[in-house]
Amino acid sequence: MPEVAWYIYLLAIAAGVVAGIINTLAGSGSLVTLPMLAVLGLPADLANGTNRVGVLLQNVVGIATYRRSESVSITEQRWLIWPTVAGALVGATIAVFLDKSSMQLAIGIVMVVMLFVILMNPKQWLRETSEAVPHRPGWIKLLVFFAIGIYGGFIQAGVGILLLSAMVLGAGFTMNQANLIKLVIVLIFTLFVLPVFVFCEKVNWPIGVLMAIGQGIGAWLAARYATRVPNANVWIRRLLIVLVSVGIVKFLMF
Repeated sequence: MPEVAWYIYLLAIAAGVVAGIINTLAGSGSLVTLPMLAVLGLPADLANGTNRVGVLLQNVVGIATYRRSESVSITEQRWLIWPTVAGALVGATIAVFLDKSSMQLAIGIVMVVMLFVILMNPKQWLRETSEAVPHRPGWIKLLVFFAIGIYGGFIQAGVGILLLSAMVLGAGFTMNQANLIKLVIVLIFTLFVLPVFVFCEKVNWPIGVLMAIGQGIGAWLAARYATRVPNANVWIRRLLIVLVSVGIVKFLMF
């Protein structure tokens, strides 16, 4: 990796803070970290793997903060967790060997679909009472989470939005409940996929740890906000709309 000025590393920590906030409240924080990793001289495949180090820490911090005020049984969500983990392993394996140009187009298309979904179902996004039923989901839902896992294993950017959409609109969780479960799912599948990138030498540890510090701080700030501020659901949904719109521009117009 080429030498960079010392202040770039401070920018990396700052980018980590922003990404930690965005990822904890919604998703797509990788739209901040991946460009910063590129500025630091990492090629796309190395940036994709290095990005997972910060994701790991921010989800640990976010979960610890959320659990103090959100009561939801994580063990009951194993039916959502393990299909996602299985899919993530598939996606990570593909990411190590496959060219990413075609996936960029797919990400953009997914973002367009997500924008319409978020705009057309405001009442479901803003529900305060959970409608989730604690039993094994049908095969269609399991396949949906498996597919989301493939996406998340391949490239982190946007997986949080997909998980929130599936849990709020498909499974009936409130936004805060879905955010907590999302953090758990991403943490678990990152524990499985990070070794794949490490084994294939796709992780730059010094930069990854540096950015992870910022992401941990951002996750702590965001989780405190989501669990303490009235009408947090409203602002999180607005954030989703902005982020998805930015994602569409990034992946379809560049």
